[in-house]
Amino acid sequence: MPKLSDVCAHVRSKNAGPFWITLDLWFPDDASFQRYAAAPQLQPDAVAALYGVQKEQVKFFTLPDLRVVKISYPRRQPQGGALERDMHGGQQFVRLLDVEL
Repeated sequence: MPKLSDVCAHVRSKNAGPFWITLDLWFPDDASFQRYAAAPQLQPDAVAALYGVQKEQVKFFTLPDLRVVKISYPRRQPQGGALERDMHGGQQFVRLLDVEL
C-alpha cells in the first residue's frame, strides 16, 4: 500500500490561529485526488486517533478544483504557551507521511 508521502505532491502543516493546526495535502493529479481524498485513513476519526484529539473536533475539507484536502484539529496547548513545542505548527504534518493509504 502506498504511503501518503508517495501519493501527495506536497504536504504541510501550519497555524490556523492560536488554537488550531491545519494540514494541507496536495495531490498531483485528478486521478490521485479522486482515489485517495476520501481514504478512511484521512477521515476525522483516523486523524483524531493519530493526533490525540476528539473526532468531533476534527474538520475535514476537500477542494477538488485545487486537488487539495485540508484537515484542521485543535492544538493540545495554545500557540506560545509554556508547553508549546512547535510554535508555528510546521512540524505537525510529519505524522501523516507514513500513513498507508
